[in-house]
Amino acid sequence: MPKAKKDKIMFYGTGRRKSSIARVRLVEGTGAITINGKDINEYLGTDTLKVIVRQPLTATNTTDKYDVICKVQGGGFTGQAGAIRLGVARALLEANAEYRPTLKSAGFLTRDSRKKERKKYGLKKARKAPQFSKR
Repeated sequence: MPKAKKDKIMFYGTGRRKSSIARVRLVEGTGAITINGKDINEYLGTDTLKVIVRQPLTATNTTDKYDVICKVQGGGFTGQAGAIRLGVARALLEANAEYRPTLKSAGFLTRDSRKKERKKYGLKKARKAPQFSKR
């Protein structure tokens, strides 16, 4: 259910990727993307990550229709960009249910469950073993 705040309708979506968590708000506007109080160009350095964040908006042709405001924490920039993408896709779904087939077929509604595997005892990393010597 959309929440109205100061005569502006907002749509919410939460995205997670690796150890990053993004809380995304969509507000009707001109297409500005703000991440942790900074502009997307200031926050994300690489163009690839900027494209990842904008993918759901581009797929649904709503790039100029909504402003994206998000708070993201944890992980690195790549994980954060993936988390924002999922959050934006979920918020768009809340805004208009007709976007579901487009977003689903593009794979934007699927949570990427891959995480860092834990380190096991006796090993140097999750799977890397110490060098083996027969003698």
